[in-house]
Amino acid sequence: MFARTFGASTMGVDGLIIKVEVDSANGMPAFDIVGLPSASVRESKERVRTAIKNAGLRSRSEKITINLAPAEIRKESAGLDLPIAIGLLAAQGRISAEKCEDFIFIAELSLEGKLCRVNGILPMAITARDEGYKKIVVAQENINEALLVEGLEVYSPKTLLELVEFLNDEIKISQAQSQPVEEPEGFIELVDDFADVQGQFMAKRALEIAAAGGHNVLMVGVPGSGKTMLAKRISSILPELTREEALEVTKIYSVAGRLGVNGGLMTKRPFQNPNHDASAAAIIGGGTTPRPGQVTLAHNGVLFLDEFPEFKRPVLEALREPLEERQVTISRVNGTLTFPSSVILVCAMNPCPCGWYGDKDRACHCSTQAIEKYVRKISGPLLDRIDIHIKVPRVKYEDLSSKRKAEPSEQIRQRVSFAREIQTKRLEKYHLFCNAQMNHAMVQEFCNLTDDAEKKLKDVFETKKLSARSYDRIKKVGRTIADLDSNSEFITAKHISEAVMLRNDLDFNNA
Repeated sequence: MFARTFGASTMGVDGLIIKVEVDSANGMPAFDIVGLPSASVRESKERVRTAIKNAGLRSRSEKITINLAPAEIRKESAGLDLPIAIGLLAAQGRISAEKCEDFIFIAELSLEGKLCRVNGILPMAITARDEGYKKIVVAQENINEALLVEGLEVYSPKTLLELVEFLNDEIKISQAQSQPVEEPEGFIELVDDFADVQGQFMAKRALEIAAAGGHNVLMVGVPGSGKTMLAKRISSILPELTREEALEVTKIYSVAGRLGVNGGLMTKRPFQNPNHDASAAAIIGGGTTPRPGQVTLAHNGVLFLDEFPEFKRPVLEALREPLEERQVTISRVNGTLTFPSSVILVCAMNPCPCGWYGDKDRACHCSTQAIEKYVRKISGPLLDRIDIHIKVPRVKYEDLSSKRKAEPSEQIRQRVSFAREIQTKRLEKYHLFCNAQMNHAMVQEFCNLTDDAEKKLKDVFETKKLSARSYDRIKKVGRTIADLDSNSEFITAKHISEAVMLRNDLDFNNA
């Protein structure tokens, strides 16, 4: 007898509906799964048979063939356990085969027949809704994710037996309600605030501009000058995630298995701070079945690379395309996947191996060759993709000992959010959120310079021998400064001067 059910898997950060076709017929007992199943999916036959037996349901020993369509795509999700089990029971007449086709089933099965959580429920549920399905069955730990998708009826029985009885109209199961996410007892969230940073006014101004326009930043300074402290506080001045941005981030963390039990919509912008010994696959993403890397996990947030030159050269060079295209494309034998990577890249580094080159009070013990070798670890094309380059000097004693509180993050965030609202409205037709995302055509359309600003930029371009990319990026930063400056319609010479100062304060060309 034949039956058909529907499950789902993921491809990159999107969902993929899987049609599960089951045929149970007389013949030598066998259980075959075809349609490019991965090892975890092939093993599902043992979990399914044992779960059916321990749930008190009986399946006949027949020749069973399971086909997972589309057959040309490799199937990875253990969440196909449930549609396989339901399809098998329907093929053997235990459940109404017609009723099963109204649902999308997504859950792993334990050996005792319990429904267990799987990763990637949110993108699967979005795809199910978009393809016209109205009902979805998930494990209880995945309820909050599935409920983020409007227009779906979410059901969450605890066991396979409960689900079978529900499908046979023997019991009723109400639609699922959101589950509470409990913090550990005594948990206190520590909030980093710019009010804790004494002095460093230039650096804070640069990070405010970076946050307002989504620009990449490189901070260079002696050890202990506060580079890491500043970088870790940029999240506190970023605007709140929009609903669209929050869903994008939640999809990524769902696929990566980083939401946790009862995880729901992510409301905070991600901040990723990988160690400098991380591999290219860890930063960019990869694996036999490509998984999102740190640059994707930081999407719509911040990727902080501390000790920038200590990262392996191939890792840094691999960042060039994601920073430019704001997405990562990973090709494997089984196909090509694309992951989003729209991040604010914040980098911090010392000026030399010992850290004291250029300091007025402490001597640098590095040779010229050592300094050149250290700085040359960062290529020109990569530096060209970083909009803001700033020096972070040693903090003065007067600033450290001052009892006067610095400006808090909330005040800075208000200015940043105001500037972002202007940009979002301006770029609405392109579905973009900040100035850094503009391409050259948009720069030409929206970055209108006064005559004095045009003359200033021309002088700088010819004197500094800037690239076309640098030209666009200076105009983008100038546009952001103008947005912070009471929504100025035109970019003035003052705005361009500050943008140029922020980009050319460091001289890497002679190193």
